[in-house]
Amino acid sequence: MTRYEVLEQRDTYTIYTLNDKETGSSVILCPERGGIAISCRLSGEELFYLDPETYTDPDANIRGGNPVLFPICGQLEGGRYEWNGVTYPMRNHGVARNRPWEVITTSEDGEASVTLRLQSGDGTRAEYPFDFELLFTYALVDGTLHIRQTYHNRSDSAMPFYAGFHPYFRTASKKLIYGTDATRYLDYNDNVVKPISGGEIDLHGLKESVALLDARSSEITLPGPDGSGRVRLSYSDAFKYVVLWQVDGKPFVCVEPWMALTGELNRQDELFMLPAGEALEARLSIGYERA
Repeated sequence: MTRYEVLEQRDTYTIYTLNDKETGSSVILCPERGGIAISCRLSGEELFYLDPETYTDPDANIRGGNPVLFPICGQLEGGRYEWNGVTYPMRNHGVARNRPWEVITTSEDGEASVTLRLQSGDGTRAEYPFDFELLFTYALVDGTLHIRQTYHNRSDSAMPFYAGFHPYFRTASKKLIYGTDATRYLDYNDNVVKPISGGEIDLHGLKESVALLDARSSEITLPGPDGSGRVRLSYSDAFKYVVLWQVDGKPFVCVEPWMALTGELNRQDELFMLPAGEALEARLSIGYERA
């Protein structure tokens, strides 16, 4: 029996399922809907929340799964920013999550993986005047999801961006203990920096997100969907922040690695610039340890 397999099927959209039979793990990708992973079942446990109505509506932002954020994370002031004297509109979280990605390769050799590509075009240039190519490989290996990312600058000038991810994790509680060495967070509900005590952060009742500010370790954990076990995210040092967000009455919390905080393309205080013709490699892994 082959341990790893990649299955393609049509279900509203064309989807790809990565299977690891030995660990009872699977990941489902929808390239047409922003190159998103809509399901992440590790060791038999579904980790992701998904609102099916937002998924099947091609004009809606998907609420669930793990949306890709590029070239910005979060919002811009007035939904706009200025670059070289020109004002551009840009929707929340950028241009990648609402556009179809192209399938480049699949593999069942030592892993179940699919490599997706998004390239700039006239539509993206109206919001973001740079030529780029994103290559993301989603690989399921030994019951862990790895997302290997390459951000290419195909422009003839340096390209600003701060990418991120927006995974929705299933949970019944909004008051969780996170495994993080961060000691402070910025609460966007009142714009006050607050201490973290024992890793516990209560998101219940918060409309806006909070951002962990001073983590030194590039990983964070949270309880599994039923409160037992641990979900573990590990990521490249380029992801300097983790943002937490929830919606009252919905059984999820978002734990989001970001390269910069919301509005950075307006402020430009710590804006990363990728030189012309160069590429940035990054990674994100999601694992699950049963109790």
